[in-house]
Amino acid sequence: MSIKTISTSLRSAGMNTIIDIQGEINGLAEPELTRAYQEASASNTPTITLNFSAVDYINSTGIALIVALLAQARKEHKTLAVYGLSPHYREIFEITRLVDFMQVYEDEASALAV
Repeated sequence: MSIKTISTSLRSAGMNTIIDIQGEINGLAEPELTRAYQEASASNTPTITLNFSAVDYINSTGIALIVALLAQARKEHKTLAVYGLSPHYREIFEITRLVDFMQVYEDEASALAV
């Protein structure tokens, strides 16, 4: 079994900094996700949006990483939003109640229309 890595890129979109994520979100993703979040946070936009459209897999450690990003965003009085979740991962976000603490959108257009 090969282990896929994660890559991220950032871009600005109005009052959002979007973090485009590719690959798997697991324990190995922590350094890259943390770096990307810190860079996005430094941009001083009020909303950081995670694009999951190219995410292949999220395990329980990956969910914990997302919770940590959410905690950091709340501490910094920023909004954390997500889009591009597959139906399976959207259900996981609902079961874990992450949807109660972050904005979840179907696509980028919906996320930016707010």
